[in-house]
Amino acid sequence: MKRYSLALDLIDDAELIAEYEHWHKAQNIWPAIKKSILDSGITNMEIYRTGNRLFMIMETADDFSFEKKTAMDAANSDVQKWEQLMWKFQHPLPWAKEGEKWILMDRIFQL
Repeated sequence: MKRYSLALDLIDDAELIAEYEHWHKAQNIWPAIKKSILDSGITNMEIYRTGNRLFMIMETADDFSFEKKTAMDAANSDVQKWEQLMWKFQHPLPWAKEGEKWILMDRIFQL
């Protein structure tokens, strides 16, 4: 198993944040999105929020790769529609590259 931590900001608007959280409740996630996550080798995913900052923890199979996930997502029209919807709420971190959303975080401490 591998573990990754990622960060992303939301647009700092209470109504948009509430709608983003609505879409991420278990009963509102599109089944095709959940399937695409699992099919890519992600075995567990959690997203946390403080203010408008999001923090994601992903646990994956050993053979998971972001390149494979990106290719799978590009070929999946449901994922593309979901990502388009999510851009309504998301605001890239200041140091993100053009079009980049979630930024991989570096672990700086481990007990």
